[in-house]
Amino acid sequence: MIGRLRGVVAEIGEEEMLIDVAGVGYVVRCGSRTLGRQPAIGDETLLHIEHQWSEAQGPRLYGFASRDERRAFVVLTAIQGVGPKAAMAVLDIATPGELAGAVAREDKALIGRANGVGPKLAQRIVTELKDKVITDGPVLVAHATIPAHEPAKPSAAGEAVAGLMGLGIAEPSARRAVEQAVLRLGEEAEVPALIKAALQEIGR
Repeated sequence: MIGRLRGVVAEIGEEEMLIDVAGVGYVVRCGSRTLGRQPAIGDETLLHIEHQWSEAQGPRLYGFASRDERRAFVVLTAIQGVGPKAAMAVLDIATPGELAGAVAREDKALIGRANGVGPKLAQRIVTELKDKVITDGPVLVAHATIPAHEPAKPSAAGEAVAGLMGLGIAEPSARRAVEQAVLRLGEEAEVPALIKAALQEIGR
């Protein structure tokens, strides 16, 4: 049973990545949040792994950036009707702390935002997770303080990612490039500068 992998990023795709560990390549399926936080190809990464096997698909590795995310994935997939893909989708729209908070306040609307999770499944997730430990970290219980009629202003990084996606660049690649651009230019960088720097990162 594989519980963790430390190795070099060899390839990154839309839903999975290839990690080279001492010459052996491991295909690991990841959510977009995890893929977007990976280093550049050729750099070292560490993923917490959930190893699952099914008759239809055989062995599969699912990777997460933290133990909490792996734990939340295991708890989610134990719910009837929640497969690995749906669990990944939930963790793409909510951290384990945000998920625990949504369960605490019975916010099935937030969970229902996940791709492939309808209202009935969102309700089941809320019900089933009521007494489950999802995270060791802080739980976001309070509602957002921003009024419903005043949407949050998108961050410059988020707008830059959207701009790159509009150019035909896949979301995981766009997020990685923008994160590197933010590191180079700082948090106060404006959208055009971030897009330009991100394109330079992609072109390397």
